[in-house]
Amino acid sequence: MQYEDILYEAVDGVARITINRPEKYNAFRGQTCEELIDAFNAAGWDKSVGVIVLAGAGEKAFCTGGDQTAHDGQYDGRGTIGLPLEDLHSIIRDVPKPVIAKVQGYAIGGGNVLCTICDFTIAGESAVFGQVGPKVGSVDPGFGTAFLARIVGEKKAREIWYLCRRYSAKEALDMGLVNTVVADDQLDAEVDKWCAEILEKSPTAIAIAKRSFNMDSENIRGIAGMGMYALSLYYDTDEAKEGSKAFKEKRKPNFRKFVR
Repeated sequence: MQYEDILYEAVDGVARITINRPEKYNAFRGQTCEELIDAFNAAGWDKSVGVIVLAGAGEKAFCTGGDQTAHDGQYDGRGTIGLPLEDLHSIIRDVPKPVIAKVQGYAIGGGNVLCTICDFTIAGESAVFGQVGPKVGSVDPGFGTAFLARIVGEKKAREIWYLCRRYSAKEALDMGLVNTVVADDQLDAEVDKWCAEILEKSPTAIAIAKRSFNMDSENIRGIAGMGMYALSLYYDTDEAKEGSKAFKEKRKPNFRKFVR
């Protein structure tokens, strides 16, 4: 596949996958997801690769989720909601290599979900985490909710989703969403350090460990599959469309007027 929305390189045992849409705060459209899936497949089954790093281009954002300019009811690609998110989330979990999310700037919405799913999250001090779904007429009814609750606790996960607040890197560290926080100018060096430590370990043992961790939460894949069908139906309602319309018009949405 020729990549337009991402960058990919595999050097010295480390595959680096970078969402390259900084002008969109690294928000993903259908094509972006397809390219990410292809790159994770390439890295995941390349025997020379021992660890995968997922990042966002530029300094402003890791990823801010679905591109609202490609969202008019459904998104612009394949899949239940026009984004193959089930496939993307699954491949990050299924590849037998640890995946590190390297986060600077915003990790919001679907970007926050990617951090949740990755094996590790290493953040610079500028990182900002949070959800926006209920502010824009959306939700992640699977790994972004149920799996998040396993990581940060159910009370905190409900707070994150119901209130759509933003959290600093330190706050994300305290709640368990992040493994470590370093100064922004030390982020690359810290990620390299973690990669070097991983590459010293048995890849088969790590692959077995990753699969065994995943088995405990594999039922969430089924929850996500069913939830995406509900989300697709929701996207076709006037209430959901009010969220994306208000976002594009840079105004506060009025969801309550659609409540029956």
